[in-house]
Amino acid sequence: MVERIKDSQLSASINQKLVESGERERLKELLRSRLIECGWRDKLRSHCKEVIKQKGLENVTVDDLVAEITPTGRALVPDEVKRDMLLRIRTFLAANT
Repeated sequence: MVERIKDSQLSASINQKLVESGERERLKELLRSRLIECGWRDKLRSHCKEVIKQKGLENVTVDDLVAEITPTGRALVPDEVKRDMLLRIRTFLAANT
């Protein structure tokens, strides 16, 4: 429990540094463009259409759709993109701590 609180505090502190410096927005834009380049967005859009087709438009709420596609969306992010983003965050933290 104590470790979870420390992790949460550390995460909040890192996020605050990223926000204050403007780096969070830059990383978000980079991630967005990288995901579009690798076809992630198109794959996820296709998955959304498939879920809606299976369940029927009248039977799907936005919350249902988000809950359904989130695990797939995370799994579809290429490892190279994850590694690059993590490296950029680590580099930022090393330079700003």
